Amino acid sequence: MNIKINGKIEPIPQDSITVSELLELKQVKYPDMVSVQLNGEFVERILFDKTTVNEDDEFEFLYFMGGGSQGWDFATRAIHSCPPIESTNNPTVPPIYQSAAFSYDTAEEIETVFDGRGFGYIYSRISNPTVTAFEYKINSLENGVGTVAAASGMSAILNSILALAGSGEEIIASKSLFSGTRSLFDEVLSKLGIKVIYADINDTATLQSLITDKTRLVFCETIGNPLLDITDFLKLADLAHKHRIPLIADSTLTTPYLFKAKDFGVDIVVHSATKYLTGNGTAVGGVITDLGNFDWNNSLSGDIRDNAKNFGQFAFLSVLRKKILQNTGGVLSPFNAFLHNLGVETLSLRMERHCTNASELALYLSNHKKVKKITYPGLNKNPYYALAKNQFSGKFGALLNFSLESREDCFKFISRLKMTKNLANLGDSKTMVIHPASTLFSSLPKEHRLSIGITDEMIRVSIGIEAIRDIIEDFENALS
Repeated sequence: MNIKINGKIEPIPQDSITVSELLELKQVKYPDMVSVQLNGEFVERILFDKTTVNEDDEFEFLYFMGGGSQGWDFATRAIHSCPPIESTNNPTVPPIYQSAAFSYDTAEEIETVFDGRGFGYIYSRISNPTVTAFEYKINSLENGVGTVAAASGMSAILNSILALAGSGEEIIASKSLFSGTRSLFDEVLSKLGIKVIYADINDTATLQSLITDKTRLVFCETIGNPLLDITDFLKLADLAHKHRIPLIADSTLTTPYLFKAKDFGVDIVVHSATKYLTGNGTAVGGVITDLGNFDWNNSLSGDIRDNAKNFGQFAFLSVLRKKILQNTGGVLSPFNAFLHNLGVETLSLRMERHCTNASELALYLSNHKKVKKITYPGLNKNPYYALAKNQFSGKFGALLNFSLESREDCFKFISRLKMTKNLANLGDSKTMVIHPASTLFSSLPKEHRLSIGITDEMIRVSIGIEAIRDIIEDFENALS
């Protein structure tokens, strides 16, 4: 029989063939990175073995980088999830492809890759083998449809929003956000004509009243930075989905090891890979994963809804990669992707130690006479304790904040620390502190800072993986 495959009529030596069999016959590499259309209709991957291709049918397949196989336990996937590496040397670690572009022997070869009908790489602003390896690994850990890497966590947030919202449209965001994210929303999205409405993300009644026909997404953090408030995701996802609005969660503080975002109704999860995913403070990067919870055929975003007709569950990813990230250029470098890949291998081990150390330091600080207030969701009296325990695999993260008597006391404490680092980062293997009011939130008027809970007496702590005895001793010496 004859079938039109990617625009060309080709003979098939049998009367009937399934999609899976046809992909195998055509020697299609990495079918988990391929989207399939049959007679103009998208075919779900789970139906590849059951869907039959017949005489005169039109069959189209296109590659989407950033897929990822499932199976194995988390710790094993963190080490072994990787697309096959095409190399005669059989490296056990994805190598660094530090090349701007990739060449082909014939014009026909590069044409098929440009069209998406052949597997390959063209230009590192579009895709790169080392970056693909990182995307593949994160997608496996998140159990997603596909993952796209970006130059930073901020780039990941911006590109996700630009794929869903445009000028004249609105997004709803938690009023408790990292200062960099708040600056992005206030100083950049406003210039692009995208209105940001801030709200208490757990106040369902208020959120309901804020949703309009212009609302395109809801954005929040799994754990607010630095206030440590926690979103009730099942409740929030239910509200968003009733209005055909996707929910984006920044899971930087929880990572896929603590927070199974897909199981709690999140549609798109973003991370600053700079933090816990890599865990050693060497490289800046970000990732965006479509978790497959949202039906893009029902999207209120026109570009994505149109793409869904041909690409189904890949609709958001296709717009994100080809229309936004590829054109804005905020891509991840191959060298940084290499460092991120190495870091992720030990994610499960590190998060266990981070969380254990944080719980012990929080308990120590809660009993210290010079500490006026401490906020950590792992303390029994914390209002988010039960919610955090349920959502984050029985753990509570590795960030806390505490307050001393005055700003001057905070400065003295920070200056007296010997081992603990004073810097504007978190999620490193080292324990780190910062005074948010005078640094991260210093550009905000004092009234605004106070209104969102950033006081002059607050210190934020990112707890590392050192011996807890040494961490506590350093804090004790600085406090006394």
